[in-house]
Amino acid sequence: MIKNSMRTVFLMALVALLFLFVGNLLGGQTGMIIALVFALSMNVFSYWYSDKLVLKMYRAKEVNRENAPRFYNMVEELARNANLPMPKVYIIPQQQPNAFATGRNPKNAAVAATQGILQNLNERELRGVMAHELAHIKNRDILTQTIVTTVVSAITMIAQFAIFLPIGRGNGGGPNLLVLLLTLILAPLAAAMLQSAISRTREFEADRVGAEICGSAESLASALRKIQTSVERVPMQASETAQRSTAHMFPVNPFSARGMSKLFSTHPDTGLRIKKLMEMEKTGVYS
Repeated sequence: MIKNSMRTVFLMALVALLFLFVGNLLGGQTGMIIALVFALSMNVFSYWYSDKLVLKMYRAKEVNRENAPRFYNMVEELARNANLPMPKVYIIPQQQPNAFATGRNPKNAAVAATQGILQNLNERELRGVMAHELAHIKNRDILTQTIVTTVVSAITMIAQFAIFLPIGRGNGGGPNLLVLLLTLILAPLAAAMLQSAISRTREFEADRVGAEICGSAESLASALRKIQTSVERVPMQASETAQRSTAHMFPVNPFSARGMSKLFSTHPDTGLRIKKLMEMEKTGVYS
């Protein structure tokens, strides 16, 4: 727990330092402030309304104890185990087994599961997945993601507008094209890689806390194995915008990453996650 938390803090500090470096290099203090204000404005909106947007994006339907008693009661029990308020519960009309959690804080949270996961996982495995999603709520990972996204967006903005700013000048007063090109290309890439690394760290932590909530690391490990196999066979139906903006929300990336895109994967290797979970199951120590 402490190791994962310290790694997240360290990576967030690197993102902040990268922002300061790029801002001073390209836009100075004024450029930094302008980019940060723009990025903050966009992501404050996202923080407050992203839950409604993503649920609508996947055509999720809210359910209750009457029309989905097994699933609703399971979430209620797990939320009680996690000492969390009862979240809203949704079902997504998709056949790929997967799920996600959303909401700006534990009091305004929602969990959603696809029809595929309800049909293809047994009860123990489903408990493991929903416990993982509740762990994201408990750990306030959506707030962490919003903070990091704000700074990364600001870095990208500064880099994109660099060519219009009076920066990176050579000795003759003309633009230093090498400085501009390197910054335009490398700064957003570095920021995206750090953002992905933070997301991967939070997935490991959600695995650990989820195993505590449901009382079984093996259940989540078995579920991850099934989901990973299904992701490769059953495509998630979603727009390109949804693919870019929501992949990190699922326990397993529903849009398989291949080749260079793995460098920016928001999820750790599923095999490594399963290995860590089975070690927890064997030792009984969730740390």
